Amino acid sequence: MISFENFGDLLSLDLGAFASKPTSLEGNQEEAAIALWTSPDGKMETGVWECTPGRFTADRSDNAEICHLLVGRVTLHNSDGSAQEIGAGEMFVLPIGWRGEWTIHEQTRKIYTMVAAGV
Repeated sequence: MISFENFGDLLSLDLGAFASKPTSLEGNQEEAAIALWTSPDGKMETGVWECTPGRFTADRSDNAEICHLLVGRVTLHNSDGSAQEIGAGEMFVLPIGWRGEWTIHEQTRKIYTMVAAGV
């Protein structure tokens, strides 16, 4: 039998220790994350991620990412220079092949689901 899983209150979930964000461009950002579920084949993962203010690069060459901001405010910058601000309560998709930058304006926590190419 396959059963559903409930992860409880994601706003108060302890993500563990924060560490330096490797792709941070400014702000000496720190991040923490916890994977809540991974598919048996490893091609899907969902979890919670949090990051301090600043700016970093992101590359979704090998996977898509579905995000729902729980708290915070960010601006996503596409590689063509266009940008859009996104706030708490909003959901967005970074499709396979997306590359750009995130500007985190205030500490941000999101639910993420990563989906590997070919799924």
